[in-house]
Amino acid sequence: MKQGEYMEDFKLARINELYKKSKEEGLTEEEKSEQAQLRSEYIQAVRNNLRGTLNNISLLNPDGTVTELVKKDKH
Repeated sequence: MKQGEYMEDFKLARINELYKKSKEEGLTEEEKSEQAQLRSEYIQAVRNNLRGTLNNISLLNPDGTVTELVKKDKH
């Protein structure tokens, strides 16, 4: 296991630990802040992973040509 994978596993375990504690006994303000920060980092990592996956998708057209997916501008 790589160092980055361990850290992400550790952060995910900590998110789950804080969630369980919040349901059982509540969190201190410091723990709530930590939970929010970890959740934010996790959501950003998921978005980055999804974006990386989508950036590597190509469509094979019926005529045999390949079309790369491109990010559309928001209106």
